[in-house]
Amino acid sequence: MSIHRPKELSLFDAAILGQAARDAVVKLDPRQLIKNPVMFATGLVAVLSTALTIRDAGSEHFAVMVQISAWLWFTVLFANFAEAIAEGRGKAQAAALRGTKSSAVAKKVASVEARDFQTLPAEKLKAGDLVVCEAGDVIPGDGDVVAGIATVDESAITGESAPVIRESGGDRSAVTGGTRVVSDRIVVQITTNPGESFLDRMIALVEGAKRQKTPNEIALTILLVGMSLIFLIVVATLPGWASYSGTAIPMVFLIALFVTLIPTTIGGLLSAIGIAGMDRLVKFNVISKSGRSVEAAGDIDVLLLDKTGTITLGARQAAEFLPLSNVNERDLAEAAYLSSLADDTPEGKSIIALAKSRFGLTEPKNGAMTFIPFSAHTRMSGVDFEGTEIRKGASDSITAYVAEKAGRTPGGIPKELVLAVERVAKVGGTPLVVAKGDRLLGVIHLKDIIKPGIRERFATLRAMGIKTVMITGDNPLTAAAIAAEAGVDDFLAEATPEKKLELIRDYQKGGRLVAMCGDGSNDAPALAQADVGVAMNTGTQAAREAGNMVDLDSDPTKLIEIVMIGKQLLMSRGSLTTFSIANDVAKYFAIIPALFLASYPQLQALNVMNLASPQSAILSAIIFNALIIIALIPLALKGVKYRPASAETLLRRNLLVYGVGGLAVPFIGIKVIDVLVATLGLA
Repeated sequence: MSIHRPKELSLFDAAILGQAARDAVVKLDPRQLIKNPVMFATGLVAVLSTALTIRDAGSEHFAVMVQISAWLWFTVLFANFAEAIAEGRGKAQAAALRGTKSSAVAKKVASVEARDFQTLPAEKLKAGDLVVCEAGDVIPGDGDVVAGIATVDESAITGESAPVIRESGGDRSAVTGGTRVVSDRIVVQITTNPGESFLDRMIALVEGAKRQKTPNEIALTILLVGMSLIFLIVVATLPGWASYSGTAIPMVFLIALFVTLIPTTIGGLLSAIGIAGMDRLVKFNVISKSGRSVEAAGDIDVLLLDKTGTITLGARQAAEFLPLSNVNERDLAEAAYLSSLADDTPEGKSIIALAKSRFGLTEPKNGAMTFIPFSAHTRMSGVDFEGTEIRKGASDSITAYVAEKAGRTPGGIPKELVLAVERVAKVGGTPLVVAKGDRLLGVIHLKDIIKPGIRERFATLRAMGIKTVMITGDNPLTAAAIAAEAGVDDFLAEATPEKKLELIRDYQKGGRLVAMCGDGSNDAPALAQADVGVAMNTGTQAAREAGNMVDLDSDPTKLIEIVMIGKQLLMSRGSLTTFSIANDVAKYFAIIPALFLASYPQLQALNVMNLASPQSAILSAIIFNALIIIALIPLALKGVKYRPASAETLLRRNLLVYGVGGLAVPFIGIKVIDVLVATLGLA
């Protein structure tokens, strides 16, 4: 099985629009419509309006009644259409993923030690089966490496071209079906049954089939239902008032008035907003297991960030050469330089850059050079040049290599080298030992470099009211130095699973909402406890199961983007709710004076819109009510742009733009439609 990520969809894809139009009709099924109470009420009054129109065929207001009924159905259909577009975008991406799956052949073995294997289709594998994967093989299913070590190309899922190391017994043991082994050999124990793989679950999640309403969404639905009941009571009392005033209001007018006053705008777009929030995460290559976690991300006020790869570059840079006492620094730099000429990693390039800047070294023009690539087994790389072997790598690997070259039994690391390695480690760096033949030369200090701009990003989060906490296994002194340089608010040093869990619980007891990321089995308890737990796709199965989001790129810095998307979801819902309620208030004061102007001429003072007639007022309002949903579909799908600011600033901006705008737009829109209706003689 091989997979690749689907291309990003445009806001309105032609294929999605066609399917959404068909789904909008299917969603008229009362069993589906009841999930949205406001639209269900609108559908009911559309049925009632249609029945009354048929009954009163040929009456004085028949033409207006036909138009009102048509626009009521139009309102329901376009609310369904908005939801169908949002769902369609997720389904299209899921279909693209499903379409890229192809059959793979598995090499099933009876035991870890077995050399003989049985070939069978990947879909025949079940949980617990053992398969062997060698260089060039596609891993046939999700599982854990139980023997061996190999480099794996996961670009099909993550989009990253650099292979990653997968090995047994650690936090990097999980492999995903559809990825490809680049080098070496591993034995994988399958952890899922057919149809339950990570890709299958990802497809189901992207489709949004299991999307549940979040607490805020449920609360908003209750508010909308409450408002609808209030306006139902208001409309129900109007016939009595009209009769007392000597005015008769046709029932279909009252039905239309009810629909224009209830919050149909936000009611029609509510589902689309929630689904679109999950869709925006997919664009960032993050799969959310529920809409609840996306929304929770918007309320996060504590962010736990791993140091390496999040706050620091992760790809460490050469900072200095530390030669042993009997070695010249230039000799160490020259050996490090030569061994890194074919090393395309950021670390290798930084070693070359440091050697050039310190000693002006250049590549030799003469002499045959044989480069030794890094291997997951040897944990070192190097070059054979002019009969001399130069190697750089992990301390224990290089010392064992030197002992073998010297014909000695591998023993302890020389004390001077131990001190150099410890010196680098104490300041949070990575020691890389260099050897030439059977002689140890010294250590390259690879340093964690704080990411450019990360301090400013933390300042932005602070302005949003979010506390940042760095999590690291470093000692407290190293952690404090990096925390101060990065500008985080706090840090947890020498972090253990118990300490992480305790820290999260302490924050939650204080009423804080916590987000964190992790990739190891030791992160699983904390990921499960956090309000937003983002598991790295490269991590263990336990971590991926514990989190409520999975980052396919395994980029911990996405926590910041996830928080932004969550806040954008809340902002979109809040802004459109404000706009919808303001709309209802404006429509109420625009229509009621026109309805009773004949009986109460004094209402002329409130008839600021000077609508042509009661019939025109009602028809214009119902047309505006339908068209505004269409106009707001792009905003619901794309989301209101979020700019980091304090809650007070955001509220003020929201009220100014969407509150005042929601009051003004109906007056303008209904008046324009009223002029057109009167001009065309539609009422």
